[in-house]
Amino acid sequence: MTPPSASARGAAAALAVALAVMVAWGSTPVLTRIAVEELEPLVVAVLRTVLAGLVAAPILLATRQRLPVVTRARGLLLVSAVTGFVAFPVLFTLGQERTSATHGAIILAALPVFTGAYAAFVARRRPSRPWLVGCTVALAGEAAVVAIRSGGGEAEPSLAGDLLVLASALLVSAGYVAGALLGQQGYRSVPTTFWGVVIGAAMVAPLALGLLADGLPSAGADAWAAVVFLALVTSIVGYVGWYWALARGGIVRVATLQFVQPLSGIVLAALVLGERLTAPLALAAAVVLAGVWIVQRGATAARA
Repeated sequence: MTPPSASARGAAAALAVALAVMVAWGSTPVLTRIAVEELEPLVVAVLRTVLAGLVAAPILLATRQRLPVVTRARGLLLVSAVTGFVAFPVLFTLGQERTSATHGAIILAALPVFTGAYAAFVARRRPSRPWLVGCTVALAGEAAVVAIRSGGGEAEPSLAGDLLVLASALLVSAGYVAGALLGQQGYRSVPTTFWGVVIGAAMVAPLALGLLADGLPSAGADAWAAVVFLALVTSIVGYVGWYWALARGGIVRVATLQFVQPLSGIVLAALVLGERLTAPLALAAAVVLAGVWIVQRGATAARA
C-alpha cells in the first residue's frame, strides 16, 4: 500500500482543522442568543472584537509580527479585518437578536457558496461540476430545513433578522477569500488574524467607548462567558485555523465544509436553547452532509 503523499497529508490536515473550526463556529448563533438576552446587541458585537484585540495586540508585539509589505497584500488584510471583525460581528449580532439560533445557523449555511463563488470570480475560474452538484444538494437540504423549521423556540424568527444575518454572511465570505489569498502569498494565518483583530478593534473602539461610557453593563455569568468565547475562540482561534486551512487545502474545496457549521448550530440550539430537532430536520441535515461528501469526493478525484 502506497503511503499518502505530503500534499495529501497536508490536505487531510487542512480538512480536519477546518472541520474543528466549523464545529466551534456553529456555536456562534447560540452563544450570541445567550449574550443578547442580557446585553445590548451592539455591546456584544463591539466587545467581542475589542476583547480579541486586547489579547492579540501584546502577542503581536511579543512575536514581532509585521504588516504585509506589498500594497495589494495590505489591501487584502484590510478587507479581511473590516468584514471579519467589524461588519460581521455587528450585522450578525443585530440580526441574531431578531431571529432564532436555528435560523441563524441555517442562513450561515450559504457561506461556502458565497466563499467558493468569490474565490472562483477572483481566480477567473469556473467551479467544477462536483462543486456545483454538491452545493446544489447541500442547498436543497438547507431549503428543506427552512421549510420545515418555521418557529424558533422562545426567539421567533423575523425577516429583518434573517436579512441582517444574510448580509453578514455575504460580507464575511469576501473576507475569508481575502485572508486565504494572503496565506497563498506567504503571509501566515497568525499575523493575518491578529492584525485583522487589532485593526477591527481600533475601528470599533470609539463606538465601544460611547457604549461603555457608564461602565460595563450588568449581566450574568452565562452572558459574559458567551462574549469571552466569541472573542477568544471564535474571533482568534477560529480565524487562525480557518485561514490556515483555506490556504493549505484550497479555498473552493475547504469552503464546502462550511455546510457542517449549521448542523453544529442546530444541534446546540436544541440542546442549549430547547429548540426542537425533529426527524425531518435530521433527514435534511443528512442531505446537507451528502452534498459536502459529493464536493469532497470530486475534489479528491481531481487531485489523484
